[in-house]
Amino acid sequence: MTSATTLSSALPVEHRDRLMRLAREVSFEAGTRVFEEGRRADRFWIIRTGTVLLDLHVPGRRAAVIESLGHGELLGWSWHYAPYVWQLGAEALSPVRAWEFDAGTVRALCAQDAEFGRSIATWVGRVVAHRLQASRMRLLDLYAPYGSGSPA
Repeated sequence: MTSATTLSSALPVEHRDRLMRLAREVSFEAGTRVFEEGRRADRFWIIRTGTVLLDLHVPGRRAAVIESLGHGELLGWSWHYAPYVWQLGAEALSPVRAWEFDAGTVRALCAQDAEFGRSIATWVGRVVAHRLQASRMRLLDLYAPYGSGSPA
């Protein structure tokens, strides 16, 4: 993930501090399914330590691992966009420590403070764009005939 999408560089300090006041420390053991594609997205996380794999259901095949996330990265973006349903699945590859945020509380804060809301929306939008490109490239790697896709 690029530095523009990690928490430490994606938000202005005052917005990052405001968001972090809402954080709750959590942990996941290796192998824990953090969330499942198609289920309700009511929270999100920022990874402190460990690695989480994002995967995508592919009918008739095993789930395709799209990307691995680590320190400082946003885990979950579906909470930000109605209908608030996970678009990917996630599993802890190693033990993970993270900050957890209640999506409704953060959305309410975004609605109350337009500048904070724009910062969060810009950050989440960058993450979505990055994940969309990563998903496209990974699926081409796995399923397209050789030479049929390009990163252009």
